[in-house]
Amino acid sequence: MPSPSTSPRESTPLPPPKLYDIREAPTYTTSSETTWNDTYKNSSEIAIVIDNGSSQTRAGFSHDPLPRLTCPPMVSKYRDRKAQKTYTVVGNDVFADPNSRGQAKNPFDSNVVSNFDQMETLLDYCFINLGVGEEGGGGVGHPVVMTEAVCVPGYNRKMMSELLFECYNAPSVIFGIDSLFSYDYNNGKTGLVLSTGHTATHLIPVVDGKGLVNLSTRLNWGGSQSADYMLKLIQLKYPGFPAKIQSWQAEALMKDHCYVSSDYKEEVANYLKPEILLEKDRIIQFPFTETVKVEKSQEELDRIAERRKESGRKLQEQAAKARLEKLIKKEQELAFLKTLQARQETDSKRDFKRLLEQNDFRDEAALEKSVRELDKTIRRARKQDVGAEEDAANSAPPSFPLLDIPDEELSDDSKKMKRHQKLMKSNHEARLRAKAEKEAERQRQEDLEREDAAKREADLPAWLSTRHAARTAVLTKIKDRTRLRNELLDRKSLASQMRMKSIANLASDSPPSKKRRRGGGGAPGTSSGPGGGGGGAIDDDNFGANDDDWSVYRNITLGTNSDEDEEDNELAKELKAIEDQLLLHDPHFDRNDTHEAKSDWRASLLHAFTRGVREHDVDDQAQGCQIHLNVERIRVPEVFFQPGMAGLDQAGVVEIAGDILLQRVADERARESVLRDVFLTGGAVAFEGFDERVQREVRGIIPAGSELRVRRAGNVVLDAWRGAAKFAQGEGAGKGGGWVTKGMWEEAGREYILEHRLGNAF
Repeated sequence: MPSPSTSPRESTPLPPPKLYDIREAPTYTTSSETTWNDTYKNSSEIAIVIDNGSSQTRAGFSHDPLPRLTCPPMVSKYRDRKAQKTYTVVGNDVFADPNSRGQAKNPFDSNVVSNFDQMETLLDYCFINLGVGEEGGGGVGHPVVMTEAVCVPGYNRKMMSELLFECYNAPSVIFGIDSLFSYDYNNGKTGLVLSTGHTATHLIPVVDGKGLVNLSTRLNWGGSQSADYMLKLIQLKYPGFPAKIQSWQAEALMKDHCYVSSDYKEEVANYLKPEILLEKDRIIQFPFTETVKVEKSQEELDRIAERRKESGRKLQEQAAKARLEKLIKKEQELAFLKTLQARQETDSKRDFKRLLEQNDFRDEAALEKSVRELDKTIRRARKQDVGAEEDAANSAPPSFPLLDIPDEELSDDSKKMKRHQKLMKSNHEARLRAKAEKEAERQRQEDLEREDAAKREADLPAWLSTRHAARTAVLTKIKDRTRLRNELLDRKSLASQMRMKSIANLASDSPPSKKRRRGGGGAPGTSSGPGGGGGGAIDDDNFGANDDDWSVYRNITLGTNSDEDEEDNELAKELKAIEDQLLLHDPHFDRNDTHEAKSDWRASLLHAFTRGVREHDVDDQAQGCQIHLNVERIRVPEVFFQPGMAGLDQAGVVEIAGDILLQRVADERARESVLRDVFLTGGAVAFEGFDERVQREVRGIIPAGSELRVRRAGNVVLDAWRGAAKFAQGEGAGKGGGWVTKGMWEEAGREYILEHRLGNAF
């Protein structure tokens, strides 16, 4: 993806962002605003139409223009401990109480009913709201038209028929496929029906008004999977988001902001460009409680600044004194190590090896390494701390007259003064050594610069290659240190465990020996760390296994490690020096290639992806409760065309449509007729651009010059119920047309089905 650094944001001010609110919690109500004609209840010829979907259940009479009841197919059964009663709540009422909402269950498994006890409770709720079956206990007294899934198992139809005939005493029942009802309602005769349901997508060819169910194909992706996919993408994008994003919120975001891209690859490649992102990025504002900050007056701010300045000055003095004392201790330690090195010349090998073991050195190489590292640390400390006081040291050379006088000739006060002068003399000598070493270092740097300039003039390409290699090495060190620092924040990481073990060994009263003792046992009562335990080898230490052991971290301040800070500063200076040389001598290396420029938020693809084209203020509570939808807007609907994006090993809807049109429909005339009417229905086809994308891609796989028409249902959600109501009034109004009476069902068997053009085949 191209970097968004070419944005004109620095030159032109951006308009204020448009914020989109998140939807409120879903509330479901019956259609109480409509005045219904209740004379239908008394007519046994008027059918009850139920669109039995896995996301919404719609019920009404066949002569109604709209379903009287729309509710989610949810059943909740819970016990109230205070009232000592068990409540069963269904449909719309599930969301009225937190207890019922927490116990809500769906009788569907995918798009097929699996729990018929819950289904019976749901049908009770539907019939009660329709006002049928309440008097006399004689059943519903109306024929029932019910939608079902494509190729529903025979056992499922058997159980549903048994429920309707025996429990509700329905006089006759007819089952049909919801998408075919929708196609019939929109005056379809011959075509290809693409139906996107809640849990699956089906493609069914229709010839002369009859659905060819044996040629249909199912894609295991629907609205619920799309909502879950949106939720997972948001959770991965914002792992520390302060608010918990609910599944219904992800579904609302998907419906309100997603659209189908006409060319996904091209659009996603350019989506994070600033000019495109500014237009297509949707900022969703979640509710938050703003903390009011009390503003101070200017006088109070001045007093606070003065106190802070004074405190800073005192801290600087204390830090300088502490660093100087630390430097003196390190110099004394270095002198001791050099003395230890010198004894190698005078002592025997056995005595010198014993001396090394007594001082925790494995061999001469370990001693040499310690001397070298300590000398490097002292040089760096002298250069930083003592070099600033050179002028003061040179202006007035101090004198120390009491050092030459024996202690016997001095009084007690003079002895204290003598000890003070001895410390001052050590400080003065340290400054002189630092000055000499700094001068030598400066001379060495000048020699290196002259040598480097000679190499550059002799062979510029080779010199540039070495400079780029050195820059890469420094960047690798910086990244490794950053990675290690991040790993130390996670107490379960290996680096954090090793650090914890080192802390335990340092805190131990009797640290374990570096050499494993024979028998593995230690002295009784010895401790292996703050967490306790016996002595022995380090490998047996289990400190840190309990969470309480990690409280030792509270006494350790991670941000005060001056050695690490110094090394970070040295790496930053080294990197800047190398990049300054490349900027001066490499024509292909500019300011945008520097580490500082690439670390800027304007050049960060991650910032553009998560925070858009504007700078993010971490202290702004409103911005902390915002999510940015950009690539997700086209990524979620794209799964219908490329299921592999979500890990689904199936073909997309266009590939399935091509297989049906070019391979399965054998009759050429029927194929041409089917191409003239590709019909889209179901909730997911409401995505903007869905029909245009289908038409463009199907056009690319059919023979050139073929007539193609793609259309969408008038109402992609309600037309299935309306089509079932239309079928009940027209073709299914008589006793034929697919109706199965109770007598036929009892005579022919419980799995009996009477085929009709809009239903499943036997």
